[in-house]
Amino acid sequence: SVRTINELTNAILSESPEAFIGIPGIGRKSAARIILELKSRLEKESLQLPSSSEEETNIHAVSALTALGYSISEARNALSRIESSPESELEEKVNKIKKDQSDLLGAIAKLREAIDKLNTEGRQRLLMAYGIVNENFQKLFVQLFGGGKAYLKFTDESDPLQAGLDIFASPPGKKLQNLTLLSGGEQALTALSLLFAVFLSNPAPICILDEVDAPLDDTNVDRFCTLIEEMDKSSLTKFLIVTHHRMTMARVGKLFGVTMPIKGISQLVSVDLESAVKIGEDE
Repeated sequence: SVRTINELTNAILSESPEAFIGIPGIGRKSAARIILELKSRLEKESLQLPSSSEEETNIHAVSALTALGYSISEARNALSRIESSPESELEEKVNKIKKDQSDLLGAIAKLREAIDKLNTEGRQRLLMAYGIVNENFQKLFVQLFGGGKAYLKFTDESDPLQAGLDIFASPPGKKLQNLTLLSGGEQALTALSLLFAVFLSNPAPICILDEVDAPLDDTNVDRFCTLIEEMDKSSLTKFLIVTHHRMTMARVGKLFGVTMPIKGISQLVSVDLESAVKIGEDE
């Protein structure tokens, strides 16, 4: 009606949303947005509404609304698109972020669980291997030195996985002390004790020893060879020893060497000492 148009026009000019509230689907907040949008369009198009008479005002109001191409339903649809579109996009983004966050937290929890499981299993295996190696080390040390005492100890027993390993050794006639305070020969024998202690915990088919008897005197070389012979008889491991020591070469089963009968020409030589001993006994 004319009265309704007049009221809407005055509502636009006075920015009063009450005139729009009665229209279905438009509340106070939506009415305020429609007023601002329509007034902005009016100002942009430079449409002035005269106040000479009620009839002229109504005519100009109708012309203004027609020129803007805005009906109440069109304004409501535009407002609905303005209100719903950004909110739905934002809600979709928020839901996606929440889902990604949930997946990330789940992955972190699984990763921490796997790490804890690996640490627990690793700690158990390490302590088990440590016990076996330490026991073998103590026995081999006494065998190689002909007495004394030695043992292994973690630098930090509360966290074996991150701790180092201290070696304490007490050769016959000496007090218990750190490995660095022993002589060169004593360090070599202690290292051999630890080496064979680790080897016996998980034997391999072949063991290669390169010049391990070089820093030893004759007495200790004899003990070393005795240990090798005992391990050779009690296991399936084959020992390959690289040496220049006459006592070690005399205690092995087979010898392999390189000679140079003619200058510049090398020749491989092998001797089966076990067969040679049997031949000598038969003769």
